[in-house]
Amino acid sequence: MLAVLRVRGKVRVSPKHRKALEVLMLHKVNHLVLVRGNDSNKKMVESAKDYVTFGEIDEPTLEMLLRKRGRTLENRRIDDEFLKHLKVGSLKALAKELIDGKKSLKELGIKPVFRLNSPSKGYERGGIKQGFAVGGALGYRAGDINSLINRMA
Repeated sequence: MLAVLRVRGKVRVSPKHRKALEVLMLHKVNHLVLVRGNDSNKKMVESAKDYVTFGEIDEPTLEMLLRKRGRTLENRRIDDEFLKHLKVGSLKALAKELIDGKKSLKELGIKPVFRLNSPSKGYERGGIKQGFAVGGALGYRAGDINSLINRMA
């Protein structure tokens, strides 16, 4: 499962990239969505790589993200009562099901967009206009997305 985080704003975004960001539901800076790692999603994320950063999310980070920033469709926090309604034992089990692809956020009644704070200690030294490979914040960052999410949640 990929975590896709919007890093740059909406000024001077080409129509092609704007459409990809709309389909991914990344309307504002510091919004994060979880997408399955199939080919169509990967191509869409690749087309928006100049405005987002992305990588594979792990279970502990997803569990923390659901606990701190997860919201139901009624805009309530995910609590024990909601987990009982879903017939899921804990947030850890819920995170495991999501990563394995057994269930989706939509099926569970959880908002697909996570609204995060800006990262403590900022983005990488290269800024938000350069790729992660050259020291910036954009593009594919593999497992390093987890440390960024932990700094933002």
